Amino acid sequence: MDAQSSPEALQRDVGSLRTKLFYGFGSIAFGIKDNGFQTILLLFYNQVMHLPSQLVGLVLFSALCIDAVFDPIIGQFSDNLHTRWGRRHPLLYLSALPVAISYLLLWNPPHWSQGALLIYLFIVAVVVRTFISFYEIPSSALNPELTDNYDQRTALSAYRTFFGWTGGMTMYLLALGVFLRPAAAHKVGQLNETGYAHYGILAAVLMFAAILISAAGTHKFIPILRKPPARAPSLWEYAKQMWETAYNRAFLILMLAQIAFGAATGLVFAMAIYLGTYFWELTSAKIVILGFGTVVAFVLAFVIALPVAKRLGKRIGAVTLFAAGLFISIFPIMLRLFGVFWTNASPWLVPTLFVFAAISGAMTIGSSILMTAMLADVVEDSELKTKRRSEGLFFAGSSFMAKAVSGLGILLSSLLLWLVGFPSNAMPGHVDPTVIRNMALVYLPSVVLLYGIGITVISRFPIDRKDHEENLRKLAAEAAYMPASEHP
Repeated sequence: MDAQSSPEALQRDVGSLRTKLFYGFGSIAFGIKDNGFQTILLLFYNQVMHLPSQLVGLVLFSALCIDAVFDPIIGQFSDNLHTRWGRRHPLLYLSALPVAISYLLLWNPPHWSQGALLIYLFIVAVVVRTFISFYEIPSSALNPELTDNYDQRTALSAYRTFFGWTGGMTMYLLALGVFLRPAAAHKVGQLNETGYAHYGILAAVLMFAAILISAAGTHKFIPILRKPPARAPSLWEYAKQMWETAYNRAFLILMLAQIAFGAATGLVFAMAIYLGTYFWELTSAKIVILGFGTVVAFVLAFVIALPVAKRLGKRIGAVTLFAAGLFISIFPIMLRLFGVFWTNASPWLVPTLFVFAAISGAMTIGSSILMTAMLADVVEDSELKTKRRSEGLFFAGSSFMAKAVSGLGILLSSLLLWLVGFPSNAMPGHVDPTVIRNMALVYLPSVVLLYGIGITVISRFPIDRKDHEENLRKLAAEAAYMPASEHP
């Protein structure tokens, strides 16, 4: 082993910019998938493929329920996998091609009957989510394995979140600005079926490349990753270990908070295209401009997350950012409902919405970075109680909650559209104004309620910097008395 590949050198290299870039780069794949599910999938299958919105939402939520079974199994499998390439990297490499192919199929559905097309959507959505889990769960679990430093974990989470948003928003802007442009047969670009197919091709290629590049870029750290003792537990012991690990107060608080935040964020993203197209009556080009507001937002979030965590701590920082982001995000809609905002024809409408989107987005994305870093700190808290490292299982919970962003959000948004009687094949400017107003009136309290629940729950998270450092001290003390044969 040369000096550059020694454990000490590799450990120092974890904090390098190169490592952060490679580690974060792979989340482009998850960002593309998540953004596609959140923003344009419901519109595509509802307004372009002519399926009822409530059935699309129900099908995608049903697919999400399958994740509730598979994700913990994938996490536990990753935690107990033993190969010469460690526990995580074999799954990273093997997931790349299936992720790309299944996502391509999602945007190129056959022209079947309504029932057959719903079954197709269900199957492909399950396949996409399952294979993205085989990448996202072990990749996320690398964070607490690479470092136990409280601030380095926040930095790794920031890079991962930054690239996730970069991938998702880049494809969203390309979809609206390049692929979904108005044409002779499609006066409204968002209804151009061919554009969705072309979007799917490019998205699949980028997802495939991002996964492989990230896996190869972090491959050299395999020698310093944790290697738990090989075990061959029975099926009952396997289930018991999963329950013991998951029944951790800090983890359960994060799970409950992410359910609320996931549903709220999913609702916001799924409704954004409807609000932009029908409430604000924006063209696809103007929606692209607002999309750049989100680009500004995740850049700002990347910059502010670590300073906020250092100054306020992860828990208080997350609560503060979420609360501020919520208020700022709903303010323009509230003003419009009260009749004191720019009209849709005003040249000030898009610039004003841009500023609100950038600031509110920076707050909410920054808080999500802190929540991911908080999950990494649960690993040592659990290890003290169970004597097992379970990064994969914990991040399986996080992966499931992240996918709940799209599943629960699409279900809620589809039910909202059904509740207000939103029509299919709707043209902007030709929908009953009462329906548009009712859509906003139902949307606002739903978002406030869900975010309020999440903020209340996350404020109870029990691990701060002092607690984390104490957990590390206790683990070090236990390791000092552990027989050499039992060391991971």
